[in-house]
Amino acid sequence: MTPLALTPPAEEPVSLAEARGFLRLDQTAEDELLGTLITAARLMIEAFSGRLLVDQAWRIVIDRWPDGGEIRLPLSPVSAITAARVYDLLGEAQPVAAGALQLDPVADPPVLRVVGEVPEIGRSRGAIEIDLVAGYGATAAAVPALLRQAVLRLAARWFERRGDVVGQDAQALPPEILTLIAPFRRVRL
Repeated sequence: MTPLALTPPAEEPVSLAEARGFLRLDQTAEDELLGTLITAARLMIEAFSGRLLVDQAWRIVIDRWPDGGEIRLPLSPVSAITAARVYDLLGEAQPVAAGALQLDPVADPPVLRVVGEVPEIGRSRGAIEIDLVAGYGATAAAVPALLRQAVLRLAARWFERRGDVVGQDAQALPPEILTLIAPFRRVRL
């Protein structure tokens, strides 16, 4: 199973204005750097927590339908399946009927169940593509406050200590950040 990012979130979970206020910055001269640090912090928090924060479009590519008819999705939370297609013997994409797949977004990880007729696969690799929306919601307001705080604090830490701790933080997040994301962390067994 291969997850492919199609579109990034429309906005970050923390705005430049919020970050500037937190850092007590009056000027906008370093907004580009601060924006980059916010994006990098979001990506780091998403990677450590196993949760996507603001809605993003993703594509899941699998080789065949699972025997039990259940696909455990590698992304969380998932709010919608937007499209699904199967490639036939001629390499043509055949759409999967909307009612053939059922999303259980409450399960953790989210589960997609095959509940109806689906087209036959025609190639051995990457035969099935499922497009979905993953994230807590379309805006920063939908993101849990602790995860937003983790992004804000990590971006601020990197801004204040430019280059001093980024190498250390890239290997292990600071304990205060880990504490903020701990309730949301998806753990693999």
